[in-house]
Amino acid sequence: MNTRTYTLALALGLAGSALLAAPAMAELERVPAAEGAEVYLISPEDGATLSSPVTVRMGLKGMGVAPAGADLPDTGHHHLLVNMPLEDVDLDAPLPFTDHTRHFGGGQTEGTLELEPGEYSLQLLFMDYRHVSFDPPLTSEVITITVE
Repeated sequence: MNTRTYTLALALGLAGSALLAAPAMAELERVPAAEGAEVYLISPEDGATLSSPVTVRMGLKGMGVAPAGADLPDTGHHHLLVNMPLEDVDLDAPLPFTDHTRHFGGGQTEGTLELEPGEYSLQLLFMDYRHVSFDPPLTSEVITITVE
């Protein structure tokens, strides 16, 4: 299991997104995920009370994880929505890099987040090599955690 921190994930994701700068301005065609694919949070658990930094472990069934920019069949990479409802995401465009949309473009399945004290909703969004959602979106359940 890959245990790189979010800082490295962000750096790798930014490097991968540089390759995608040209199509980022236009709407991109979404492709279907593999039949039966599922994405889920291994940890933290829903309702957990934690201290920062928070380690997030991400699971995937029925597809493979590959770095952003690697156009391989039935693969993609993880993104974590932090206090951002899926309805607020433009699923037809590459996901922007913000405090609410954490990218794991290096193909990580684990990351560490520095979070201020408070309550957070977390949801995984598994996206293709372009940072574009599959159709339909491949998401985890939303969980809520508290950071002390």
